[in-house]
Amino acid sequence: MPLEDTSNRLIVPALGGFYAATSRLTYPLIRFSAGLFLMPHGADKLFGTFGGSIDGYAAGFAKMGLEPALPLAYLVGCVEFFGGLAVAIGLLTRPAAVAAAILLLVAAFHVHLGNGFFWTKGGYEYPLLWAILMIAIFFRGGGPVSVDARIGREF
Repeated sequence: MPLEDTSNRLIVPALGGFYAATSRLTYPLIRFSAGLFLMPHGADKLFGTFGGSIDGYAAGFAKMGLEPALPLAYLVGCVEFFGGLAVAIGLLTRPAAVAAAILLLVAAFHVHLGNGFFWTKGGYEYPLLWAILMIAIFFRGGGPVSVDARIGREF
């Protein structure tokens, strides 16, 4: 016996029109937010926006055995800031998302793994979640509401 299709059986049917009208914006909202949330991390590294400095981050990288620390700090800052911007606006979305995913996986498994799972204890939960989100963005691409779509080319 085939399963009954319940996809159109809303608890509040009056919301159906709202859902239909706004559903095309859900993926761009996720992509934009993910990129935007990454940018302050890069801004702090590259520009000291929140009191950080590239030299301070490089020293921290060296302490964790991530070498060459200073070029790596610049690379991480650029991926976070410029890659975050690219993901947010949907420009070269796939390369930016895969770069961010790699960075976040390194953060999860090299930097935070020893602290356990929970982010509240400095664990890998947060960077792993964001890495998975960036992997999903990589597979999906910019989508219809993106610069990639506007110029008619995707990577």
